[in-house]
Amino acid sequence: MSTFDPRVALDRLHLEYSQRVSAIRGDLGQPHAADSAEQASERQNDDVLRALLAEAEEGLRAVARARQRLAEGTYGACLRCGGPIEPARLAALPTAEYCLGCTDRTP
Repeated sequence: MSTFDPRVALDRLHLEYSQRVSAIRGDLGQPHAADSAEQASERQNDDVLRALLAEAEEGLRAVARARQRLAEGTYGACLRCGGPIEPARLAALPTAEYCLGCTDRTP
């Protein structure tokens, strides 16, 4: 059985999100076709790409916040109740900020 290492998990996530951001920015930087019908389709695709870019950038911010908590010694503690975040939850979602109980509660 392997032991969960948050640093390794966060490094892996950071790399994944960084690669996504780079690829999406590259796609968004491509010129559009001269055909107006094709341009309309490409602009719709750009809207989807911008949404995916925002999601990937938020992922990078979540990784940065998790790394900060790790450096401060508070990684794995729920930001709402202060209790421990379940190890299985952290293994599945290394950037988790809340325990399962607090995640289910409304803000």
